[in-house]
Amino acid sequence: MSTTNTAAASQDACYISLLGLAEYFRTAQPPNVKKCIQCLQALFTFTPPSKVEARTHLQMGQILMAYTKNIDMARQHLEKAWSIAEPLMNFDDVKFDTASVLAQLHLQTDQSSHQAKAMLRRAVELSQHNVYWHCKLLLQLSQIHASDREYSLASELLAVGAESAEEATATYLKVLFLLSRAMILMIERKTNDVLALLNTAGQIIDNNIPNPHQKEYLKVFFLVLQVCYYLALGQVKTVKPSLKQLQMSIQTIMAPNWPTDESIFGANQLEMFVWLPKEQLYVLVYLVTVSHSMMAGYMDKAQKYTEKALTQIEKLKMQEDKPILSVFKVILLEHIVMCRMVMGNRELAIREIAAARDVCLAVPHRSLLKRHSAQLHCLIGLYSMSTSFFEHAERQFLVCVNETTERDLKLFANLNLAIIYLRTKRDADLKQILDAVSTENTHTYSSQALMGGFYYVQGLHAFHKNSFHEAKRFLRETLKMANAEDLNRLTSCSLVLLSHVFLSIGNSKESMNMVTPAMQLASKIPDIHVQLWGSAILKDLHRMSKDAQHEKDAYANHVKYSENLIADQRKCVQSAHHELVNWFQGDPPVTSGASALILTEIPTTSALQTTAGQQQQQQQQQQQFGQFY
Repeated sequence: MSTTNTAAASQDACYISLLGLAEYFRTAQPPNVKKCIQCLQALFTFTPPSKVEARTHLQMGQILMAYTKNIDMARQHLEKAWSIAEPLMNFDDVKFDTASVLAQLHLQTDQSSHQAKAMLRRAVELSQHNVYWHCKLLLQLSQIHASDREYSLASELLAVGAESAEEATATYLKVLFLLSRAMILMIERKTNDVLALLNTAGQIIDNNIPNPHQKEYLKVFFLVLQVCYYLALGQVKTVKPSLKQLQMSIQTIMAPNWPTDESIFGANQLEMFVWLPKEQLYVLVYLVTVSHSMMAGYMDKAQKYTEKALTQIEKLKMQEDKPILSVFKVILLEHIVMCRMVMGNRELAIREIAAARDVCLAVPHRSLLKRHSAQLHCLIGLYSMSTSFFEHAERQFLVCVNETTERDLKLFANLNLAIIYLRTKRDADLKQILDAVSTENTHTYSSQALMGGFYYVQGLHAFHKNSFHEAKRFLRETLKMANAEDLNRLTSCSLVLLSHVFLSIGNSKESMNMVTPAMQLASKIPDIHVQLWGSAILKDLHRMSKDAQHEKDAYANHVKYSENLIADQRKCVQSAHHELVNWFQGDPPVTSGASALILTEIPTTSALQTTAGQQQQQQQQQQQFGQFY
């Protein structure tokens, strides 16, 4: 008996020594992965007990995944670990850690997420007695379903997680599940369900989270969702108090005296969950602030916050290049591209579209490109439209509409298609698209900003049919919606078009009353397209009132805006990245070494130096159409 005990003790000592050596080599600077693997491999020569064998296979799989490209070997070790651990009792950590890691590996290597989901479903079924692992696996599985746009399944799993957390009286964890589910329902546009969940979660955060640091984290998560909810509805004014509160909360969390995430979430196993670490939350708050500034029409603010956020992302990437940082970067670039185009900096815009493309192409398996391809096509469509490449713009918007399942983006692209058909006098196509948009969105769509944009396009259409009374009716509806929520760009576009309507019917007083605030807002934004259009109207109004000096000033401004746009146009068509206008399928082309040979000009100011009668007809063919950003 003593001999057996001695042999077992000796074998245990070997295991411990080999594991210690393996860890020593793994944590060396730099890590000696080869010797680490050799130590772990040596364990198997002692025919270790099942639990030791399973744990060692798990460690081998993790090390091979982290430090080598030998994914097949990693898979073999993880599958072996799972086959040994699955039937074993009281072995939860190794069993479910293996399932979790193996699911990650399937996602990295398989064309489909089917195996990862099957692995996690089995693990979820086996883990019902262990709340920590059950909830962790539910979150992982729901994330995969959400990534595959299977939102109903993701939502159901998160509801199960909330119930499990409630049964375990894990209030913090329950709120995390509730807020995660609200996020999924927001994507599904289930507005009433989102509100109900946010109200429930908000009350629990206020009254039932005793730890002040956890409470602040949950508050940031809650406020991010609340801000996104209002922005999705186009409620730029309504969202301001929530956004201000969010900005104050993130400052609290980022303060030097704030404890580390490890100390806040490390005490209780059921509180070891966090939505995002504080450094990533900081970037996210910048991102929603940029989105708000863009929608409100504060382009300078949007640019300033984008630059700060991108700087922060680069700092974090140097520490650890997490995939979510690439997502943040692409979304920020998408916003800043639209700002550049509003301000007339289209050459910068196409450079930043190319930068967004590069970020998408750098992510393995093109997963980011798949999610953002439609947005990139839409941005290139806007760029093509602003540089008068209407055929390219049309094709880009059509690709976007066909690729996307997002109703917002589809409507946005369709409204811009409508403007292209208006500009190119394709009345049948225009009618078809306006009828389709009206049928799809009149009763179901809830975004104040996009519905205001729809009325604006209808007003523009009526104006070009010389149906001035109808144009006024649509534009007043747009103004009502824009003013209610401080949508400054929509307001300025509507005012300048309304001014043109009044000019066309000979009501110079009302025309001046509209164009003056339009120009003030356009200057504040700044929006060069509205300024170009408004300065042309002002020139004619001053000429009609025989105010020579003001007419001269307005004309000088018009020339300045026009020359800026012409100079920028030349830069655009000479840019290597201009070639992106020809990307309609597959991966976007790499354009750093390409050259663009096509050259066009936008209309010059001479077209506006005409009599009052000719002026209306020619301006209908020029800059007043703009783009709907």
